[in-house]
Amino acid sequence: MKHTYHIHGMSCNGCRSHVEGILAGVKGVANATVDLEKAEAVLESDKEIPLRTLQQAMKQDGGHYSIHGQGDCHHGVSKSEKKENGNGTFYCPMHCEGEKIYDESGDCPVCGMDLVEEVSAVGAVPQEYVCPMHSEIVRDDPGDCPICDMGLVPRQVDLSAGDKSYNKLFGKFKVAMAFTLPIFIIAMWGMIPNNPLHKLWGVRYWNWIQFALSLPVVFYAAWMFFERAYRSLRTWNLNMFTLIGIGSGVAWLFSVFAILVPDFFPSQFKTDDGTTVHVYFEAATVILTLVLFGQMLEARAHGRTNSAVRELLGLAPNKAIRIVDGKEETIAIDQISKGDLLRVKPGGKIPVDGVVLEGESVVDESMITGESVPIHKGRGDNVSSGTINGKGSFVLKAEKVGSDTLLSQIIDMVNKASRSQAPIQKLADKISGYFVPTVVFISVAIFIIWIFFGPEPAYVYALVNAIAVLIIACPCALGLATPMSVMVGVGKGARSGVLIKNAEVFERMVKIDTLIIDKTGTITEGKPSVEKVGSVAGLDPRKIGQYIVSLNQYSEHPLADAIVRYGKAKGIKPLKVSDFNAVPGKGIMGKIGDDSIALGNGTQMADGNISIPDALESDVVAYQKQGKTVSYLAIGEVAVGFVVIGDKIKDTGKKAIQELQRSGISVVMLTGDNYDTAKAVSDELHLTDFRAEMLPQDKLAVVERLQAEGKKVAVAGDGINDAPALAKSDVGIAMGTGTDVAIESASITLVKGDLHGIVKAHRLSNSIMRNIKQNLFFALVYNAIGIPVAAGALFPFFGILLSPMIAALAMSFSSVSVITNALRLRTVEID
Repeated sequence: MKHTYHIHGMSCNGCRSHVEGILAGVKGVANATVDLEKAEAVLESDKEIPLRTLQQAMKQDGGHYSIHGQGDCHHGVSKSEKKENGNGTFYCPMHCEGEKIYDESGDCPVCGMDLVEEVSAVGAVPQEYVCPMHSEIVRDDPGDCPICDMGLVPRQVDLSAGDKSYNKLFGKFKVAMAFTLPIFIIAMWGMIPNNPLHKLWGVRYWNWIQFALSLPVVFYAAWMFFERAYRSLRTWNLNMFTLIGIGSGVAWLFSVFAILVPDFFPSQFKTDDGTTVHVYFEAATVILTLVLFGQMLEARAHGRTNSAVRELLGLAPNKAIRIVDGKEETIAIDQISKGDLLRVKPGGKIPVDGVVLEGESVVDESMITGESVPIHKGRGDNVSSGTINGKGSFVLKAEKVGSDTLLSQIIDMVNKASRSQAPIQKLADKISGYFVPTVVFISVAIFIIWIFFGPEPAYVYALVNAIAVLIIACPCALGLATPMSVMVGVGKGARSGVLIKNAEVFERMVKIDTLIIDKTGTITEGKPSVEKVGSVAGLDPRKIGQYIVSLNQYSEHPLADAIVRYGKAKGIKPLKVSDFNAVPGKGIMGKIGDDSIALGNGTQMADGNISIPDALESDVVAYQKQGKTVSYLAIGEVAVGFVVIGDKIKDTGKKAIQELQRSGISVVMLTGDNYDTAKAVSDELHLTDFRAEMLPQDKLAVVERLQAEGKKVAVAGDGINDAPALAKSDVGIAMGTGTDVAIESASITLVKGDLHGIVKAHRLSNSIMRNIKQNLFFALVYNAIGIPVAAGALFPFFGILLSPMIAALAMSFSSVSVITNALRLRTVEID
């Protein structure tokens, strides 16, 4: 008969195989088949087996999995935890199982890495302020306590899973350091002739002290590494933690065995006094402490990655002003419904996506579009959540709320793009997948060979040689090969203004063949400025400039600031303007002395029946074709001059793009700006291709299309509109002069914000990857030579055996060679 059951707790094929083995071992089960996708088990048996018997078998295995009758709902333990910074969804940062997600924190069942928590795309958590002396006083806005008049302070929200993980690891690292340092000092002093410590106590007592000091490191601070190593062996998903667990575990167990039964070992393994055996507590604890340090730094990096989404959430206001029956009321953001009328005051954030019904203003959309110039909004225009209103006030009708807003969609895209990155298998992990079982097999084989063919005491020689093989094959060098190069390389990059978020970026960067760049803030400075003031023949350009500056001193238009700055830089003294008037979307006008002055676009000139000389119009059209913003200046009924406003291309941009193209990298520009401006920039820089008027989802689609064609894509940008593309790309590069969201979503941040930083990053990545491969080669060569010697290959010819002490020295030598080679990166030229 066949029975189907539901299995809870499986996450990989290793889990599936293990569960099959457990169920197949239950008495009465003839055959067991487990389906990972359906989370089901089909059992064949001659008679019905009680469910309790199957559950007991799962429990005896450690309780990692549970079995239930088909149709029975398995409920996890309910938790009343707040999720201010997370939505309770976790994923592996290495993407070992693609886009698989988990509903609770823990370790990845494949690689052993800490799972990372996503941040919810819906709703921002309101900031509350409390009195430090009277906790019952809670306010939505800062101020003073009505009881003691002390200033209210922000209430701390719950930490995310990543922050908690970092704090936990940091605490364990402090414990490990406190106990490892004295062990290391004792061990190093033991190598000094006439060691003063030995005059105080004998070697045996110092060995016991090292043992006692190692217990908190092994069984508290680093115990999780041994748990992960055990899990990797049980599921046969061999990884770095397998190597770390075996290497440090064998060193520690060997040392414990040595102090408990020193007479078990031949004399050649003993110290000079002939009564104690060399111990390796310092090797075990130092390895574990260094690995713990690396895990701590990694947890902090993951926390910073998630903070990008938190920054996006911070754009949305917590409250809004709703108009009901002509009266205004303040409500929470999650109380807004589609169709509500909302008042947006000057300087306020727009709460949801909607359409303007009355009023007008300029809106800063740079956090969405990435473009620096605010946009005029009037009746019928669309506005987006999270954008910032200028000096005007307007009423909007809510069209999209909650998860439907553009801001929420961008957050969701960042989340999905972060999880959908193609996994890159670390070179060291690929090697360790074969290295670990090979070494274990060799160690077991050596033990058996020495038992049958070795001299007496055969078992002692067998055990010692097997241990020597494991110690010399300790993964110190293999484990340090990548992180040491990365550590030195990251420091080198930081000194050159290239900040790296994680080690994977180096491996990805060397494979890049397409670079996508934004215009504003990436190629250009992102700051509008006056490029030229022109006039008709016979008229003083300085007078035209003075009139233009004088009018703009009263204007609230965002480009007016650029003109006022120009006037101050040129030392132009503004004149008094009367009857000033601003015409939204067209220009401004006023009177200077007896002259009627107008400054604006062609539409304003036409509306005022102002004639434009052919030569003047020809000049203006030429600048407009270059993508510049141009305004006419008219005195009376005749246009007499113009002002050109543009966004300058960064000085280092052109040279950097040429160098990248010489390296075989195609450079493509995607911008939210208009076609004329984009084409002008593309032509000037000789770009491979360009696209204009791109929205965030459009940029993401281009990245996905190029990746589908087999391209390795890097994206450089500085705005929130670039965040989804940055996260989805193989390498995301943020300008340090841009928004925090772009910086946090990217893998590389260029501090100076110039494109030459990308050239530096590419050169640095090539140097680091070469260095890593050299390190792995050195580590493997040392192991390839050392393992046969440790196994006793020289004994039949020369009577030489490699003691664990020499094995440890060989292991250290390989580590030193790796570190020394990695330090060479400090002298690499990348500028």
